[in-house]
Amino acid sequence: MEWARRTMRILCVEDDVELADVISASLRLRGHVIDMVHDGETADAAHFSENYSLVILDLSLPKIDGLEVLRRIRDRDRQTPVLIMTARASIADRVAGLDRGADDYLAKPFALEELEARVRALLRRNTAAGENTLTLGDVSLNLEGRRVDICGNKLNLPRRELGVLELLMIEAGKVVSKERLHEHVFGLDDEVGVNAIEIYIHRLRKRLSMANISIKTYRGLGYMIDEP
Repeated sequence: MEWARRTMRILCVEDDVELADVISASLRLRGHVIDMVHDGETADAAHFSENYSLVILDLSLPKIDGLEVLRRIRDRDRQTPVLIMTARASIADRVAGLDRGADDYLAKPFALEELEARVRALLRRNTAAGENTLTLGDVSLNLEGRRVDICGNKLNLPRRELGVLELLMIEAGKVVSKERLHEHVFGLDDEVGVNAIEIYIHRLRKRLSMANISIKTYRGLGYMIDEP
């Protein structure tokens, strides 16, 4: 099976709840898992406990200022790209953010299309070594287009079913726990129990019934996808 990048888990830190909801909805539509927090203290704790593909960080935050959050992120993580978005428009503020390790800077107000383009660019840069396609048997999953093909026939999957299939294919031949699958497709704000994964597995088995791969259940351990 070819290696490819995973579904992207993004930490977005924005204290304006209305703007945060708009950003979150936009990025989720593009297949990302979004953890949205509204203050610097929670952002610092979230980054400490989770692995993210990207951090989108406002600078003017309650509890802990965004620049201090950025400093803490860079003290423990030099790799994850950080996109600063802020109403602070001065050159000094931009320089301060970039000097502390930010990868890009987006001034408010901004168009959603520009935010999405910058997110795509940073994620591509961070995963340039990966391939864009997962293949197992006669099933192919294109990560860039979020598309599944079985013997050349396109299969449309809802976002979370696609995320479950993706992680199973990445770990083909290995047992993946319910907890790990749940973490892969749900954000911190999603109030959905881990047993919801059973529903997605059931649906995937039906959709993939004509493919030459199978999803096996290992009770108490998780699920494994493989060729018969």
